[in-house]
Amino acid sequence: MDEAQDMPPAEPDEDAKLMLRVRNGDASAMEMLVRKHQNSVYATVARMLNNGPETEDIAQQVFIRIWKGAGNYEPSARFTTWMFTILRNLVFNEVRRQKRKPTTSADAMEEEGGMAVFLEPSQTPDEALEHTELQHAVDAAIAALPEKARLAVQLRRFENMPYEEIARALDMTVPATKSLLFRARNMLKEALASFLS
Repeated sequence: MDEAQDMPPAEPDEDAKLMLRVRNGDASAMEMLVRKHQNSVYATVARMLNNGPETEDIAQQVFIRIWKGAGNYEPSARFTTWMFTILRNLVFNEVRRQKRKPTTSADAMEEEGGMAVFLEPSQTPDEALEHTELQHAVDAAIAALPEKARLAVQLRRFENMPYEEIARALDMTVPATKSLLFRARNMLKEALASFLS
């Protein structure tokens, strides 16, 4: 990691201030952090685990780990970076666990996910079907990426995190993170070539 990343921020951000209160046993500060970040955590876990049945449990585990690890928290990085590092570890462990157990068919996963198609008032049924097919193709292409690349894409695309924070969350250098995202984008372009032409 480069030295600039290891320097603590000059002034702790709002989340870091809340986390310092949590470190001192303030449960209300923890509730504020949960309310602020629960949708982001849940959405990232859901995308990483393809809306699997363990999504809610893993998302809750993120906050349980934050609460239990509060005594060791130091505001040397943004709180969200620390939070997504915890999320990364839990999700990667779950992905490895799933690889060891029998898999479910893609049709069964789609039924469990219960993805509903909503027509825009201006869309024809053909346009809606095309949009749904494209969305399925994008989701499948992202799901096919290696774990670190998939999480990097999620954090960049959906959380709009800067490269430096993604690098910290993935325990990588910034250049390695940029390279990982570049390769991931190329893999996605290849996988979606038929839709992009």
